[in-house]
Amino acid sequence: MLRVMKFGGSSVADGARLRDVARLVRAAMPFSPLVVLSAMGKTTDALFRAAQAAGIGDQEVALREARGIFDAHRAVAKELFGEDVPAGLAAALRARQDELEQILKGVSLLCELSPRSTDAIASLGERLSTQMLCALLEREEQAVQLFDARTVVCTDARFGRAAPRSELVRARARERLAPLLAPGRAVVTQGYIGATEDGITTMLGRGGSDYSAAILGAALQADEVQIWTDVEGVLTADPRLVGEALPIQELSFAEAAELAAFGAKVLHPATIQPAVEAGIPVTVRHTQRPDGRFTTIRSDVRSNRPVTALATRGPVTVLTLTSTRMLDQSGFLAGLFEVFGRLGVSVDVIATAEVSVSMTIERDAPLEALTTALSRFAKVEVAQDRAIVAVVGERLKQTQGVAARVFGALADINVEMISMGANEINLSLVVEQSLAAETVRRLHRALFSS
Repeated sequence: MLRVMKFGGSSVADGARLRDVARLVRAAMPFSPLVVLSAMGKTTDALFRAAQAAGIGDQEVALREARGIFDAHRAVAKELFGEDVPAGLAAALRARQDELEQILKGVSLLCELSPRSTDAIASLGERLSTQMLCALLEREEQAVQLFDARTVVCTDARFGRAAPRSELVRARARERLAPLLAPGRAVVTQGYIGATEDGITTMLGRGGSDYSAAILGAALQADEVQIWTDVEGVLTADPRLVGEALPIQELSFAEAAELAAFGAKVLHPATIQPAVEAGIPVTVRHTQRPDGRFTTIRSDVRSNRPVTALATRGPVTVLTLTSTRMLDQSGFLAGLFEVFGRLGVSVDVIATAEVSVSMTIERDAPLEALTTALSRFAKVEVAQDRAIVAVVGERLKQTQGVAARVFGALADINVEMISMGANEINLSLVVEQSLAAETVRRLHRALFSS
């Protein structure tokens, strides 16, 4: 049985957290664990700061950031091992520091920070965290092997947002990684990083460690991909808004995608899509509560529940366009959306009537340019400081009475816009931003109190 275990930055933030991870890996030894790590704590942010300072020629600040990163890692090593830091780990820390400083000096001399250089710098975080965990497991006399993800995760050359080359990843994983995986031994590798076919380091983008776990899990046909984080899975609402939010045992991929799009931040479904498409369940678990509740995400979930969860996002801006030219006029909406495409503005929620169309956009959209261009087609009304509240569930449309409960709970709240998602599992409501939290609380009581 093969289990992929991904641990995020908060799960490896310090010595105590690394010990927790080591304990979880030891417990998973019978399941041939492949352990995928993010960088420790705020390491990636510090690496980007160092890179940016070098890019403007400020070598002193860049090297100071670099020293801070390695001072923090040495402090964690001392926390884990006392004065007896393993010689191999100490040597690895020195080598990685020399590597980083050489890159930063080169960048600062040229005053040029390319995407390729940025990827080389940012990769150090994951390469350091995996060294730390391997040293800890070795000290505990566990069978463990450090594996360089760049030898398997082959990508294109779009530095900073590289895409994996799936066929090559699959072939390399089976050839180079699969033979190392066996019960009683852990293989530890880096998330977030890959390499081009000729070996140049690339990054999958922020949040890429989840993606790494899913890519490798799919390539190896793992039995499960575990995402270890600081929450007990996905809840029926944001617990900061709804104290009585409930855990969700199972979540479909479509539901997870809708919740993420409308504000839920546990993970982004695109990052786990390779595993879900391969039929591999993905579980979201709490590192400090390994025996607690967790959520399993599958491609499809058979459930009788009418509503799965609520999510909210805001502030957003609502544009309402009104024109009698919409009546029986083919191509009218195409003209409108050509404007959005040209200005690079995404539309989230849309509702149409005979002579008007309303849509939500992000508040940082180029509003002045957008309204000027759209005024050629219609009268434009703008409402800012609004929020989207999404009611999500696979059986939403098939369940009678849900709409009555939704609007009964919001009888005295002005719902300005209503839209049923194209996949029919999302009912979106637009309200004033100041009413969003109360809207979510009322809906939760109405839909989940039983």
